[in-house]
Amino acid sequence: MTPNAASASSAPSRRSSPSRRSFLASTAVAAAAVAGGMPLLTACGASDSGSGGGSSSGKDAGKLLPSYVPRDVVTPDIPAKNGSAIGFTGKLDLATLKTSVPKKLGKGGKVTVMSPFWGTPPKQDNAYYRAMNDLIGVDVVWQNQDGNTYDQKLGAVLASSDVPDVVVVPSWNMGGKIPTAIISKFADLGPYLSGENVKDYPNLAAIPTDAWRRCIIGGKLRGLPQPSPYVTGIVPLYRKDIFDKEGYRIPRSADEFMALAKEITNARAKRWACLDMKWTAFQAFGVLSGSEKPLGWNLVDGKLVNRIETEEYLEALEWTRKLFAAGVVHPDAKMGKNAPDPGPKFAAGEFLIYPNNISQWWSRTAEQATQNPQFKIWGMDVFGHDGGNPTLWAEQPAGIFAFVNKKASESAVRDVLAVADVTAAPYGTKEYMATNYGVEGADYTVKDGVPVKTTQGNNEVMNAYVMVASPAATIAHPDFPDVARAQVEWQQRMGAFTRKSSFYGQMITEPSRFTNLGNDFEQLEDDITRGRKKISDMQQAVSDWKSKGGDKLRDWYKKLLDENGTAAG
Repeated sequence: MTPNAASASSAPSRRSSPSRRSFLASTAVAAAAVAGGMPLLTACGASDSGSGGGSSSGKDAGKLLPSYVPRDVVTPDIPAKNGSAIGFTGKLDLATLKTSVPKKLGKGGKVTVMSPFWGTPPKQDNAYYRAMNDLIGVDVVWQNQDGNTYDQKLGAVLASSDVPDVVVVPSWNMGGKIPTAIISKFADLGPYLSGENVKDYPNLAAIPTDAWRRCIIGGKLRGLPQPSPYVTGIVPLYRKDIFDKEGYRIPRSADEFMALAKEITNARAKRWACLDMKWTAFQAFGVLSGSEKPLGWNLVDGKLVNRIETEEYLEALEWTRKLFAAGVVHPDAKMGKNAPDPGPKFAAGEFLIYPNNISQWWSRTAEQATQNPQFKIWGMDVFGHDGGNPTLWAEQPAGIFAFVNKKASESAVRDVLAVADVTAAPYGTKEYMATNYGVEGADYTVKDGVPVKTTQGNNEVMNAYVMVASPAATIAHPDFPDVARAQVEWQQRMGAFTRKSSFYGQMITEPSRFTNLGNDFEQLEDDITRGRKKISDMQQAVSDWKSKGGDKLRDWYKKLLDENGTAAG
């Protein structure tokens, strides 16, 4: 199976979409970023000096970026298109895996890495860590920290003089003073990676340019990225087996969805149509992304407009409110963030549709495969609210980064890059297999030609080496190849309708005085959709937001855009 056989379910979400953090905080963890192609839906960061702020676009960015040199070590079954991941649908012949790092690049040094970990960290001396360190030629020592409270630990460590050799920073932890600390504490990797220099590390050279662009912070190339598709990661998931049995048709407009929802719902029989459809509503009505603050702005007719100022935003909330009012939403959804894991009731058929991270397409399939063989979860194409094509908005092309201590010697930096060149190896290589599955016999066994994690593997081969760097976003489920194909093809169809807003691909931190400006909007959205507040309350909140700093924030972003331009193509 793919590196994570557990389900991706419970955990806190972030802003207006189920977040990368909510996925990582589940037992499915970070390795799926590579093998499961998880989109990174996260918050942001760059540089902040009170009145200042930062952008990774900049007119000189081209000089800082590594040259892009695609590799042909392994040919994907489905090439990337329209911002999708690449896909693999066949079983790996484990006896003929390709080699992407022909000689050890590590020089035997010791490197400490601080990284978030969700779950119980394994002991340092385990088979997986030993095998990886031997493969790379570097003694990597892990300083794992609780992922749920990582921002607090991160702040304390970066404020101290005792900073590890490598620190992993998810972009949702880049608030407050963290970006400033990144600029002062971490090395410029440009001399090692910019331009042709990256060719010393062929797997790093094959990482897409947009992911590297997000690593430019404070005018220097400072990070090593985990790339992700820019296509939205939120899919309207549904019970295809029940749809097929009952003859339900996939809706192609907001009105068709409402009609179908009423047809499905029978409260006495304990069946409702859906959970909270707010995230799908934002997609169907063409609302700018809410997953990261800069993505919520777009230049329209020469003026920067925020998502909350648009008619589409209000229309999406009103449509979602109507679903709740019609009684077609499962009662659990009224609990909002405190709602239980949707998995069991979805499997029981209590509701048939819910929007969530694309990772759940595979994880729910794997979860139910033996106990409920009729169960089939699938993804609906997002519909335009009026029956036409949707307008979707791109997410950021990378969201987790590893930084190297500014005090590190050149040999230590080279050792870190040796680690990254192995962990960025593409699917279908020995290095990928070692990074994502561990040691055969200890961490996984092979069943019908498919590697299956052991209990030890599920406990140890997670949240580790993949956090240093990853290859281009990849989806591969050798246990369920039809799901892998469907996921990639869904991304490609939705990618055809995806546009890039003005600050796509940039790493930006707003000045600290604006940090809390939009804090109350998500709660107000949920109050409106559940009938506790009115659309007029949102209109008033937007008016207050403008006067309390929203208009000044707009001016700040406009100046940034004028000075740096856009990375959106």
